[in-house]
Amino acid sequence: MGKRIIPRRRGAGSFAYRSPSHRHHGAVKLPDAREPGEATIQGILQAPGRTSPVAEAITPEGKIFRLLATAGSATGDAITLGVGPVARGSVLTLADIPDGTLVSNIEVQPNDGGKLVRAAGTSALVVAHRGEEVTLQLPSGRFKGFLPRCRAQVGPVAGAGRGERPFVKAGKKVLAYRSLAKAPFKVRGVAMNPVNHPFGGGAHQHVGRPSSVSYGTWPGAKVGRYGSRPLRRRRKGSGGK
Repeated sequence: MGKRIIPRRRGAGSFAYRSPSHRHHGAVKLPDAREPGEATIQGILQAPGRTSPVAEAITPEGKIFRLLATAGSATGDAITLGVGPVARGSVLTLADIPDGTLVSNIEVQPNDGGKLVRAAGTSALVVAHRGEEVTLQLPSGRFKGFLPRCRAQVGPVAGAGRGERPFVKAGKKVLAYRSLAKAPFKVRGVAMNPVNHPFGGGAHQHVGRPSSVSYGTWPGAKVGRYGSRPLRRRRKGSGGK
């Protein structure tokens, strides 16, 4: 009898495959939209669980919050929250950001803290303002409309070029990927034993069976190329049910 394959064990979220919570800084999001004003960056922090660094800012009232650092941000920089000039690192509504501006950490719904374009070195382009919609071009090239009340940070996310620096040692890659809750290495199924993977075993490394599986295959054997989802035709007279 075989074991659960590694992707299933990782998906279960056990401690061996979970990102250590003590390495994270907590919530990293845009401040509440009901508190406009200014803030000063008092530090750039390393975030092991993220691809980009984190900026720690403080308001004149003494409230401290953390948000993603934009490219070129430095300690002592002043950022605008809500209303103000379109400067690097400022948090403004899309309605106040002119066309052709690079933005990041974009809200999908107003005051949700930022959901899109948060990876290191990424940015979106403000394309057009049309009535009750602001069109942005995402890093994938897709155009998406947002409500004008949604906020974003001005400038791309810091940390571009992070993939150009080699790990050099395998152990460093293991520790770095553990913070991201990702697998540092991926072993081929044909290189495993038959108890560990449906493609394992044999006199030499080969699948030894059809590598395409149907859509309804049970999870432990659903490896290789998945079949397409079956199309369920609507019966006549069902009324759309």
